Amino acid sequence: MSTARTACWTLALAFAALCLVTPSQAAENAIDTRGYIYGTVETESGTEYTGLMRWGTEEAFWDDLFHGSKEDLPYLEEQPDDERRRRITILGITVGYRYNDSKGGRLLVARYGDIQEIEVTGSDSAKLLMKSGSVIRVDGGSNDIGGEVTVFDASLGAIELSWKKIERITFKETPASLDPPGYRLYGKLIADGGETFEGYIQWDVQECLSIDKLDGETRDGDLSIEMGQIRKITKESSSASLVELKDGREFVLRGTNDVNDENRGIMVQDERFGRVSVGWDAFESLEFVENGKSGKGYGEYKPGRALKGTVTDRSGGKHQGALVFDLDETESWEMLHGSRNDIEYIIPFEKVRSVRPDRWETAVVTLQGGVELQLGEGQDVSDKNAGVVVLKGADSKEYVAWKDVKLVEFE
Repeated sequence: MSTARTACWTLALAFAALCLVTPSQAAENAIDTRGYIYGTVETESGTEYTGLMRWGTEEAFWDDLFHGSKEDLPYLEEQPDDERRRRITILGITVGYRYNDSKGGRLLVARYGDIQEIEVTGSDSAKLLMKSGSVIRVDGGSNDIGGEVTVFDASLGAIELSWKKIERITFKETPASLDPPGYRLYGKLIADGGETFEGYIQWDVQECLSIDKLDGETRDGDLSIEMGQIRKITKESSSASLVELKDGREFVLRGTNDVNDENRGIMVQDERFGRVSVGWDAFESLEFVENGKSGKGYGEYKPGRALKGTVTDRSGGKHQGALVFDLDETESWEMLHGSRNDIEYIIPFEKVRSVRPDRWETAVVTLQGGVELQLGEGQDVSDKNAGVVVLKGADSKEYVAWKDVKLVEFE
């Protein structure tokens, strides 16, 4: 796999060419820019850099996901101590109990398009101002905090900024006049059992542009292939992939986490669900398609709203009001996580109609379009869920333990 610095320099050289592109050339070779992350970075020295951005060698688009560990979790105290004991079962038989410490950290996951501003507060921390007006403090939790941010300034070219030198990042609508060096990857993925996903691609949770490289070893030596030259990738085994180029040549690659079971996941921005991450065990093949688009623009991400709805408990009681799901998710831009068959679903709550606990380890999630998914493993859809708080007013709230929840319906 290419090193982060090599990948950044490849992008830097390509973006530097922006300064040499004439208006007529830009119009002739125009790439849709609205989906690319854009804004202004202010450093501690008071200098500002404005342009397209990329987090390390990964996130570059508004629907990519920013991760961080939430610092403020005021509703966790609503869960009684006796509700944090979870039974352990084998073939339906209780064999013991485990203590679920829900007072531990929780992960914030937000699309960059939902964030208005990021204020750096430490070497591994930040304060996020969401479009909804909410302020969320995060501390570590991923390489999105504490790493490097590259800004492709139209006058200066690529500027790599370390986190500790950044004061503030302000996001803005992406101008249509820019000319990115590569287009966004889009494709159709087939998973085990024939299940199909279609949308924008982030290969190995990293490569998302046509100029990004897929690395591997062949009998003739190492290859580093631009993603834009690839027509199809098919899993050959746990240790190798068949790569078909647009020019008709085929190579079996192995030896790197781009092409074997060390792959961190193939992410698909499938509009039916949100973000889907397909693990290597479930992956079968991916065929790339050039659709000429880059995703939704910054202005298309509307400010999030408070989660509201009704919790029906197992005795038939109904609890209606603003909801705090799993004691930490309160707004429509936040994400519901769940998995099945080595496929992880990361679904914005704005797409969720209802959640119905099915068994101890799973729940049926119904989306706004009527699609039903039986998901497990994740904190949100298993017995790890810490329950739901229903806010009925300034001084009125009710706690419903997950074991007592029959159905959660969102307005």
